[in-house]
Amino acid sequence: MRSWTACGDEGTVSGERLSLGAFTGGLVSNERGRRVLGVTPKMMPLVLQATVAVAAALLGAVALYLLLAWLLELPRRPQADQVDQQKLLADMVKIALGLAAGVGAAVALIVGYRRARVEESASHRDDQRLFSSRYQDAADLIGHDKAAVRLAGIYAMSRLADVWEDQRQQCIDVLCAYLRLPYDPDPQKGEPGEREVRLTVIRLITAHLRPGTTTSWSGYHLDFTGAVFDGGDFGGAEFSGGTVTFNDTEFSGGTVHFNGATFSGGTVTFHGAKFSGDAVDFHGATFSGGDVVFGGAEFSDGTVVFGQAKFSGSTVTFSGAKFSGGTVTFHRAAFSDGTVVFGQAKFSGSTVTFGGVEFSGGTVYLGGTEFSGGTVDFVMAKFSGGTVDLHGAKFSGSTVTFHRTTFSDGTVVFNGAKFSDGTVTFGGVEFSGGTVVFNGAKFSGGTVHFVMAKFSGGTVDFHGTEFSGGTVDFSVAEFSGGIVTFGGAKFSRGTVAFNGAKFSGGTVHFSMAKFSSGSDIVSRGGDETSSRGGADFSGGIVAFNTAEFSGGIVAFNTAEFSGGIVTFNAAKFSGGTVTFNAAEFSGGIVTFGDADFSGGTVDLADTMVRSTKVLRDLPDGPVSGLRVPEDRGSAQSSAEP
Repeated sequence: MRSWTACGDEGTVSGERLSLGAFTGGLVSNERGRRVLGVTPKMMPLVLQATVAVAAALLGAVALYLLLAWLLELPRRPQADQVDQQKLLADMVKIALGLAAGVGAAVALIVGYRRARVEESASHRDDQRLFSSRYQDAADLIGHDKAAVRLAGIYAMSRLADVWEDQRQQCIDVLCAYLRLPYDPDPQKGEPGEREVRLTVIRLITAHLRPGTTTSWSGYHLDFTGAVFDGGDFGGAEFSGGTVTFNDTEFSGGTVHFNGATFSGGTVTFHGAKFSGDAVDFHGATFSGGDVVFGGAEFSDGTVVFGQAKFSGSTVTFSGAKFSGGTVTFHRAAFSDGTVVFGQAKFSGSTVTFGGVEFSGGTVYLGGTEFSGGTVDFVMAKFSGGTVDLHGAKFSGSTVTFHRTTFSDGTVVFNGAKFSDGTVTFGGVEFSGGTVVFNGAKFSGGTVHFVMAKFSGGTVDFHGTEFSGGTVDFSVAEFSGGIVTFGGAKFSRGTVAFNGAKFSGGTVHFSMAKFSSGSDIVSRGGDETSSRGGADFSGGIVAFNTAEFSGGIVAFNTAEFSGGIVTFNAAKFSGGTVTFNAAEFSGGIVTFGDADFSGGTVDLADTMVRSTKVLRDLPDGPVSGLRVPEDRGSAQSSAEP
């Protein structure tokens, strides 16, 4: 027989201490402010009641006496008035009799009320004794050695919670406490039938949280702290208040379902929980309010699913969580409001996917997150609003992919992020609006690529970014609009590539960028606006090899070249403008090997060339649209860079 203390503040099961609250005695008032069970209602003493009734009768009699005396002392009236006087006295007598009858009735009511109160008090005490007895019996059954008997106790406690409203929270606490007892999910080590008992507890709790239940437990607190879950179904439950706590819980097997659940208030917290197997499923859940917290949780295996969930409010937070394995998926979820937070989380493995998600509002925050492995996936997501914020994130590995994502609005922020390795890809993305920002980011390695991306609008901003390594690749991208800016960026190494890109519009500029060594800005093909005003080149390569310019502007205005290479080898100019207005060359090379000048403008006329062999491979004769310095002969060489 299990030892289960059903009174006092502590319960003991199999030698394990378990806090269950004050179970019996009927002297506990719960926090919901209802009446205290087992306390006799206060009643006015009978002596006081009788005294009040007698005093009222005496006052009435005195008043009647004084009134009659006054009337009898009236001066004698004519014979005609005496009839009226007698009638008045008769009426006064009737009033006195009525008053006496009223006083008697009042006394009778008081006595009857007291009798009813006494009976109610007795009934209340009987109910309290009955509930206490039922509670004790249920607790004894729950502590039994046999699983079948424990099941009976679980059902008995659930029924008692339905009818004992004042102590419902206490009964719920007992059911939750049972799940917190030590449990080994290994069927070879655990007690026979114990898993079924635990799953029954979960089913009963969930049944009282679903719409249409006769007695709702929604808004009450559910505490599963430290419990071990190897399954359970909370699907369809409504969490409109209260707190559901899974802190430090272990999910080592089976699937815990929250699919179709509604979170409109309250808090569900998994702080410090450990996910080492199977799944926690929020598929199709609705988050319109409240919080779901995975702060500090550890994901070493298994899956947390938010597929097709709807976020119109609420906050789901993974702050400080550790992802060394497993998957968190928001596949095809819809964000119109609310926040998903991964701040300070660490990814050394695992996959977090937002594939196919629709963002019309809300925020996904990954600021300060560390990516040393694993994947964050926004493949085919649609941004018509909202924000994905990776401010200050650290990439030493991992992949963050926005492949084939559509941006008509919204913002993706990498401000201050650090890239020493790993990949961020926007391959095949369509930008008709929105903003992707890398302001102040630092690239010492890794790759950010926009290969085959299409820009008809929107902005990609690398303002103030530092490149000491790594690659930013716009190869085969199509620019019909929008802006790509590297204004104020610093390039000491690394590669920025526009190989095979097509520019029929838009702007790409490097205003105030500084190139100090070894940087490769490779190949931008097509028509576009590229402005490099105020750039500082002491080394590195800027290459537009095989680029096709039918329009747009590439501007190196006021750039300063102390070294490095700018190359337009095999570029085709049928339109557009490439300008170096007021650029200064104290070194470096600008080469146009095999370039085709059939149109457009390449303006080198206003450059200040302070070193020979700077401008190379220019056509021998005059070319329409090509303006070069007057001393081009001394500055030009056919040597290959």
